[in-house]
Amino acid sequence: MTTGTLEARIFRLEAIEEIKQLKARYCAYCDRGYDADALADLFVADAVWDGGRKRGQQVGREAIRAFFKGISAKITFAGHLVVNPIIAVEEDTAVGRWRMLMPYMTREAGPETARWQLADYEDAFVRVEGRWRFKRLKVALTALDPASGRWVEV
Repeated sequence: MTTGTLEARIFRLEAIEEIKQLKARYCAYCDRGYDADALADLFVADAVWDGGRKRGQQVGREAIRAFFKGISAKITFAGHLVVNPIIAVEEDTAVGRWRMLMPYMTREAGPETARWQLADYEDAFVRVEGRWRFKRLKVALTALDPASGRWVEV
């Protein structure tokens, strides 16, 4: 049985698709060298980016921009692969969850090394002036393992 008007159902489906596209842009900007300006524009002014104990918490669009400006020196290659979106929309707010598997190269301690990261994204969104943006993005690290060899962009 369906619930809600046709208009409400279409709004919900369009919102879910727009949020999926927002998340895809986030991943693409990260994977293209952490484009700090493009990434910051995906967040509302008072947003929170929460990377947990590993990456810390950034509060506000400008802090998020500054964080991403510096991260490419530590993460020299990344491939954000996000799957299994679960998105709930309530008017102009939404929450979403994704699983993320990411091969990446890091230069955080000593020589550059290849790693696998598995994490859950727990995100909150808000629609401002007709555009969905991140209100909160949380990365909940599940596993972090070294990889053999090196990840290389072709």
